[in-house]
Amino acid sequence: MFTGIIEEVGTVSGICRVSHGIRLNIQGQTVLEDIHIGDSIAVNGICLTVTDFSPTSFTADVMAETLARTSLAFLRQGSLVNLERAMSLGSRFGGHIVTGHIDGVGTIKRLQRDGIAVLITIETDPKITRYIVEKGSIAIDGISLTIVSVAEKQFTVSVIPHTLDQTTLGKKKVNDVVNLENDCIGKYVEKLLQPSASRITADFLQRYGY
Repeated sequence: MFTGIIEEVGTVSGICRVSHGIRLNIQGQTVLEDIHIGDSIAVNGICLTVTDFSPTSFTADVMAETLARTSLAFLRQGSLVNLERAMSLGSRFGGHIVTGHIDGVGTIKRLQRDGIAVLITIETDPKITRYIVEKGSIAIDGISLTIVSVAEKQFTVSVIPHTLDQTTLGKKKVNDVVNLENDCIGKYVEKLLQPSASRITADFLQRYGY
């Protein structure tokens, strides 16, 4: 589990094509503190497993399914990526619940200055926007952000200077592709409210006085 509070921006130092996927080598500093094989690190919001590491970098494998559903296929040597280690028990929960499992991608359609902040409008599939609510949370490339407004095929977030400076968002341009992860609470609620084969229905409960 992650919080969407980025710890540092790392650099892709190597991309190796392997059978049905790629192997990434990413340079970092903070995320390498107390690192172990098998640790989870969110790379642009995608939960990846550490398979090897050195004093200056770590390695993670990316399977074909992840490449097909995220923006990792656009990475090149030298690309900057947002990094966050899995949260530890007892640490402050500054963002929102982020699983590192990407729901889909979006395309930046507008960057607009709004006082000290920047409004970023992202176009995406209605399958994504159906779970977005105004003032709710979303993870964009692993960054926990608050929704300003939402329409059928797009939504807007407001990004403060600190976030622009400490993440890759400050370097994004129109038409750049970003990873999106919806707040998981809405998806669980929808699943629980779906009709099922269970005999326990609203009519059943009412009939027996509940």
